[in-house]
Amino acid sequence: MDGGRRLLRSLKGTLTGQPFARPAFAGLQDDGRSSSRGAELSTYSAFAPRRMAAVRRRSSFDRSTFLGRLLRARATGFVLAAALLGGSFLYGAVRGGQYQAFVDANGAPADMLAKVLGFDLDMVTIVGSRGLLETEVLAAAGITDRNSLLFLDVAEVRDRLRQIPLIKEVSVRKLYPDRLLIELVEREPFAIWQKDGKLLVVATDGTPIQELTDQRFTELPFVVGKGANERVAEFLRIIDGAGDLRARIRAGILVGERRWTLKMTNGLDVKLPENDPEAAIAQFARLARDARLLDKDLVSIDLRVPGRMYARLTEEAAATRAEALSRNRKKTGAPT
Repeated sequence: MDGGRRLLRSLKGTLTGQPFARPAFAGLQDDGRSSSRGAELSTYSAFAPRRMAAVRRRSSFDRSTFLGRLLRARATGFVLAAALLGGSFLYGAVRGGQYQAFVDANGAPADMLAKVLGFDLDMVTIVGSRGLLETEVLAAAGITDRNSLLFLDVAEVRDRLRQIPLIKEVSVRKLYPDRLLIELVEREPFAIWQKDGKLLVVATDGTPIQELTDQRFTELPFVVGKGANERVAEFLRIIDGAGDLRARIRAGILVGERRWTLKMTNGLDVKLPENDPEAAIAQFARLARDARLLDKDLVSIDLRVPGRMYARLTEEAAATRAEALSRNRKKTGAPT
């Protein structure tokens, strides 16, 4: 008790969990109600640990948020740096040609991934190809073993194949997972046309289809001269009148875009008239069979004058004929 007759008591009991007896203050009766200061102390003692815990949790949360932001910032910087380095490497590879060399050898990265996923291009079926070889179709389409079915552009394949003059129509379809179907409708090869020293395969309308590079079309009719490709049907009607001699006709030469000269397999030239060449070739066929003209040393036969035929001998035959005529004249005493 102090000098004012007030009771003093330590607050340690409250913090340590010991029973806390309310003190009696001067002028107040201990009726079970605490003073205002005692209420303040009790409230502070009860809520202080909870406030400190909240402060500690808030401080811990702030530190983790800061660390998270820092890590995210560093990760973003790392990704950007990696992208920059990767882009620089790719740019250098493209400029240096290494990337294109890799694609040429192994295929595009997308195709490589598609193959890993099972979308290879294992089979290509070509339907309707008669004049073209399968290797020629694949080469024109740009299809190799480096392609995948998933990333193959069928529209581009169609456009490539349509550039081949021999192909009239084309259809390209994907059959998943690993098959491609190419259906072709080819133009009909009709004749061989010689132009500027080149041999071209032409269609029925005279359209050049392709250059003759092998023996596939050598049995087709052979025409030579400007505009001859557009008059193949006329040439065929003429040689049909030769009957059995048609097989001995090697080519038709259109002269001046007006008339035909037939080149025979033995080198003989048969000059046909501009008008009614069918009648002229029929006349020649009869004479060739009756007089065995194709077995004689003739250079040319001229049928351009109706009802007449002019034959030109080879130089050797002409010299032999001249010598024989000279001997006959000497024997008969006729002037030479």
